[in-house]
Amino acid sequence: MRNNDSLNPDYFQLTLFSDHGSLRYLFFSLCLLIYMTIISANVVIILAVCLEKSLHQPMYMFISFLSLNSLYGSAGFFPRFLMDILSDTHFISRPLCFIQIYVIYTYASYELTILTIMGYDRLVAICQPLHYHSKMTLKTVIQLLMFAVLYPAFAVGLCVYLASCLPLCGNKLHRLFCTNWPVVQLSCVDTTLNNIVGRFVSVTTIFIPLFFVLYTYLRILLVCRRSSSEFRGKALQTCLPHMVTFVNYSISVFCELLLTRYNTDEISPFVVVVLSLEFLIIPPINNPLVYGLNLPQIRRVIFRFFKTHKMFPTA
Repeated sequence: MRNNDSLNPDYFQLTLFSDHGSLRYLFFSLCLLIYMTIISANVVIILAVCLEKSLHQPMYMFISFLSLNSLYGSAGFFPRFLMDILSDTHFISRPLCFIQIYVIYTYASYELTILTIMGYDRLVAICQPLHYHSKMTLKTVIQLLMFAVLYPAFAVGLCVYLASCLPLCGNKLHRLFCTNWPVVQLSCVDTTLNNIVGRFVSVTTIFIPLFFVLYTYLRILLVCRRSSSEFRGKALQTCLPHMVTFVNYSISVFCELLLTRYNTDEISPFVVVVLSLEFLIIPPINNPLVYGLNLPQIRRVIFRFFKTHKMFPTA
């Protein structure tokens, strides 16, 4: 018979970490620099939108929520990851593991739901410009954002709750951080319910938003084809940052989905590390760079802010 502890381990071991000796300090410094860059870049975007009245519009509100979500997801990953880089042992308690799963998975879901709302916003702005202000009111924006937050929070919470109730026959996770499906695979009992719920949540929080965004851009392209070159230029200027962000994040999520469904023991550890970190590092850096540098309204506010708040005033 198995003892009670083996069925319900108090800790999980993250086995993908390797002992790199003194190189760990270099990796720590690089990852800390990346984390500080993510925080700084996204805080600048949020402050620019909050402090500048001319940016109090739906599109810029959604951009600031995208940056806020990047800070949220990074906080759920980087502090623990930085500790693990310097540590000789890589154990995480069961409650902290499930908390990390919840934060990282809601971050991933929020990113897609916010990008979906931004796609709808661009669809209305370009295809129905005369009705934009009547459709995208403050009340509508708040309702869309509430739905974008509440549904993933509930759906991911259900998946994490079901996984936390499973009796587990092991505690080794071949990952850099806790993820739901590898934990479910450690179960000693049937996991059909977890699999069904997980697939339903994946469809509603990942694939439906992806297809909706593709639909919005198909509609936008059809409208642009029948419009003047000046109109197409303006439409491209407002849509390009969203398209870059959407494509980048879709690739990142696809890589993460591949990892969760395939046996990572059969894949090169280097490939697993790169694919694991991509959706947690690239989008939070990419989003503020794309929106901060490509949208002249935000870029102008940021440059003006730094110009008027110089650390050392000129003589």
